[in-house]
Amino acid sequence: MLDLQILAKAIGDLDEEKALTMLREFAAGNPTEEEANEALKACQEGMGIVGRLFETGEYFIGDLIFSGRLLTEAVDELKPVIGARNDQAAGKIVLGTVRGDLHDIGKNIFKGMSEASGFTVYDLGIDVPAEVFVEKVREISPDIVGLSGVLTMAIAAMKDTVDALKDAGLRDKVKIVIGGACASHDAMIVSGADKWSTNAAEAVGVCLDWMKEAG
Repeated sequence: MLDLQILAKAIGDLDEEKALTMLREFAAGNPTEEEANEALKACQEGMGIVGRLFETGEYFIGDLIFSGRLLTEAVDELKPVIGARNDQAAGKIVLGTVRGDLHDIGKNIFKGMSEASGFTVYDLGIDVPAEVFVEKVREISPDIVGLSGVLTMAIAAMKDTVDALKDAGLRDKVKIVIGGACASHDAMIVSGADKWSTNAAEAVGVCLDWMKEAG
């Protein structure tokens, strides 16, 4: 039985060997989809620990970079478990941290969990201008656009991005979810997005629900 608290702590401690060993043993035990999603949430909680330790000065930029790699490896261990239950890709997501914001930990967590849930994710990176989102949406016709931001000023950039999609005639062809520390109901209304969340697992659930509704 996977101890979720110990897994979260291993991720938070950046204990790569322990975390990946736990996940390999877990995956080999033929877990249910619900159990696999709980494991993903534990990994997310571990990344939350990393973020807090960075904020208090106990972790540094190098630790953040390493934690991102560790999360990717952790999700890779779980992909066969969840992917085996998906007959086809869940859908396509264009994702990025909006212009003026350089934060990417939350975005990367959402990306990893989305890919583990069967989505194909096109990550545009950080500080992404509205026109780059428009170009990518026009190019690949995604189902969903994910806009991430931490700074309060990111809300205005999110609105600019949604407005640019409207001007390009693409807004009605996609669902838009905003996430990050700046996300809220008010931010969703101001930006013109469809949903908001500050929790990556919850945001992935929203995206999966949209795909089910679309048939």
